[in-house]
Amino acid sequence: MSWNQNSGYGQAMLSAIHSAIGGTFGNVFVVMNSSDSDEGNYQHLQELFPADPDGRVKFYTSLASAYAATESNNNDVIILDGNSTHSLSGMLTVSNNRVHFIGLDYLLGIHRSYGQSSKVSIGVTTDTADIAAVEVTGTRCSFRGIKFSSSNTLSQGKYTFVDAGEYTYIEDCEFYLSSQLTVTSAAEFVANGDSGTYKNCTFGSNVITLVGAIIRPCVILTRELVSGKVARDVTFEKCRFWRKVTNSANAFVWATTATDVERQMEFRDCLFYADVTSTATAAVAVGGASALTVGRIVLTGSTAEVGCTALATQTGIWSALPTLAAAGGSALQAT
Repeated sequence: MSWNQNSGYGQAMLSAIHSAIGGTFGNVFVVMNSSDSDEGNYQHLQELFPADPDGRVKFYTSLASAYAATESNNNDVIILDGNSTHSLSGMLTVSNNRVHFIGLDYLLGIHRSYGQSSKVSIGVTTDTADIAAVEVTGTRCSFRGIKFSSSNTLSQGKYTFVDAGEYTYIEDCEFYLSSQLTVTSAAEFVANGDSGTYKNCTFGSNVITLVGAIIRPCVILTRELVSGKVARDVTFEKCRFWRKVTNSANAFVWATTATDVERQMEFRDCLFYADVTSTATAAVAVGGASALTVGRIVLTGSTAEVGCTALATQTGIWSALPTLAAAGGSALQAT
């Protein structure tokens, strides 16, 4: 049986892929781990995605090489297989505009907020520029159906994902940092982006144990952690934030300066959950070192915390639960 683009199977597969990704004017690249070369899918996709008439390769065995083939502003799409993890030897800097990354779960119509089959990870590196597994500085890039993780112990490698782009869209993704357990200000996610939207995602872990009275949040908002970048008009929608709290200083979202948020940041229908095995109660779920002065954080919809003393207490963080007021706490209570 033939698996090329002219076969019935090939045409049906390409039609399904283009339908699932909503159609694109750009190129479609497929990434499979080279360790999976014994699988039938590896052979089939290699035949289905040959080099195009211009000689452009469409099938890759590393995410870094597939990204290197993308063209800025071309709305190129990278599809990640969901078997073996796609490992990075150094931070992937997404500086091209309008590049889209899609995991297999999403392609199949499976919308998980955690436990995605397509996984991108970084281990221990030596380059001091490797602050995360992925850093986004491009405009209108998107990520759907992918789990991002880091186990880097490099002192600079304190994060898993850094959004310093503009209009970044992230849906059905998980972010996990298994290292840096004693490092204050380390975090799964850095929000330095302009007008980003993060939907149905999970940040953090309810398994790993932090050490000491440290603020190691799921999401950190430090202004200009990436030079010249700041969180501005950001929305988290239906997202989960997980922690196994071991000290009252532990928090889920943290602003380190008074100007970390410009204009507004909204958490809509989100849950900040401290696992039942936690050995302490976090003083606050969403907090900061200083009162916010150039923007507000607004907690709306059914947003709630479990296992914290308060949802939010800092000046500049507001709750609409049930009425708009300076937040003093809104919690789900055990019965």
